[in-house]
Amino acid sequence: MNSFFFNITDRRYKVRELFKKKDEHVTRVDISNGLVFFDVALSLDEDKVIEVKNLDRMNFIVAVRQGRCQIEDKTDTNIVTLHENNTYLFASSRQDLKITIEKSKRIEVFILFVADFFIKRYLSDNAYEPINFLYQKLQGEVHLELVNETPTDALSLYLIDKIVYAKDSEKMNSIISEHRAIEYMIHRFSLLEHIDDNTFTSEEIEIAGHAKQIILLNYKTPPTIKELAHLCATNDFKLKKYFKKVHKTTIYGYVQKLRLEKANLLLREKFLSVKEIATEVGYKHQGHFSAIFFKTYGVYPKDLKTSV
Repeated sequence: MNSFFFNITDRRYKVRELFKKKDEHVTRVDISNGLVFFDVALSLDEDKVIEVKNLDRMNFIVAVRQGRCQIEDKTDTNIVTLHENNTYLFASSRQDLKITIEKSKRIEVFILFVADFFIKRYLSDNAYEPINFLYQKLQGEVHLELVNETPTDALSLYLIDKIVYAKDSEKMNSIISEHRAIEYMIHRFSLLEHIDDNTFTSEEIEIAGHAKQIILLNYKTPPTIKELAHLCATNDFKLKKYFKKVHKTTIYGYVQKLRLEKANLLLREKFLSVKEIATEVGYKHQGHFSAIFFKTYGVYPKDLKTSV
């Protein structure tokens, strides 16, 4: 039986229209060995089922732009319901899957499937890298595990469109599609936060965790380091040292990360300007906000506004 991904007799970039009718479609694109996506846009009077026969260990990312769907692991009948405007990261080891797209006036779903042997190419020596964490998870017997769920941000939508429309390129579809899919994976995987509790002392985890919770609630106008240390019942030195050790970033870096992630969500809102979004997340100057956003994500906020 063939792999869900390319088999040894057919390694070509391939676009297959599984269903096509006016502005409705179900498209499968085999980008390269270990990388496949489904692009779904339908109006349904009844539920539609897509069967995925899976002999591979893989992660897959599901972005539901409109409507709702369910994914079922047919091995142990584990069912996960996926909702509009959310993105989900799953791990699965060789289970056949049933994707049920629920009837709706309009449903749009994008799914990127990534084989473990594709992920293996990019492993690093840093055990804390999200991609190392995901690869190790797939080496066990994983039954449709939901690894991460977050609201879909503007950058994700922008990158999805780049992946989908790469199939319309006149040349080098495979290279262009793979490059854009990797951009998308980098963004989605970077949202994972994995902490190995066995690596840190209880004091380090407690102080770093408390500081993180305070920042989460006050990232727009965060306390100073001295104020934060006082709130965490510690001193400046310990706070900065423990926070960076546990969360792999500085306190300032974490504040900036939260601001940009919130901005990335707000950029989906058609009625908010870039200037209003910058102010909303704590930046006084739009130019400064745009520069930091570009440095982090490689695209300017105004470009994301035009794509949503």
